[in-house]
Amino acid sequence: MSNSIVITIPHNLGAEEAKTRIAGRLEHLRRDYIDKLAYSEVNWNGGTADLRVVAFGQTVTGKICVMSDSLRIEVQLPWILAALTGKIQGVLKSNAEESLRIGHTPPKV
Repeated sequence: MSNSIVITIPHNLGAEEAKTRIAGRLEHLRRDYIDKLAYSEVNWNGGTADLRVVAFGQTVTGKICVMSDSLRIEVQLPWILAALTGKIQGVLKSNAEESLRIGHTPPKV
């Protein structure tokens, strides 16, 4: 049995700018954190990204839908990670909000 996280974040950036920022943040997280601990993949199809992270024998899947005025993040956690739902949701939300914030400066590569 899995546990779902769904987050919707409004923005005023337009779909293309929001996608650019979110894609950049995902790549930064993958390069600096996730790929050090796990295998991850992100596949974009238009404004939708399908994500998969495998760590410690557990697979987390997700979908990010970038729309002109909002961002929707859906994540499926395996039951063993259900106790971390609140913490994971908080990290996802704060990273997305930071990326979409007006005046945001992307991390240096």
